[in-house]
Amino acid sequence: QVHLVESGGGLVQPGGSLRLSCAASGNLDSSNPLVWYRQAPGSQREWVGSIIGSSLTYYADFVKGRFTISRDLAKNTLYLEIHFLKPEDTGVYYCSTNINSRDYWGQGTQVTVSS
Repeated sequence: QVHLVESGGGLVQPGGSLRLSCAASGNLDSSNPLVWYRQAPGSQREWVGSIIGSSLTYYADFVKGRFTISRDLAKNTLYLEIHFLKPEDTGVYYCSTNINSRDYWGQGTQVTVSS
């Protein structure tokens, strides 16, 4: 069993930055990829990026260098730093993992970019 809890969302002005966290607990280790998704209002959930181990990262094309995924293995915590936030970054951000063909999701954290 795996438990994921996101935090760090909030209301941010355009151009600002945020760091989202995802605290993981349960039966996972560094070999399990951790993934960030987001879902904008009225849109489907989309993949943001993934990390394997502590440093092998993959990003969606729309990230364009503004997003950084990292992972603290000692704290079992996943991070997503977002810079130069835009209104279109508004949405619920989720972390997820797949272990033994089962998907696990957190409850999500809301990010709202607005002036």
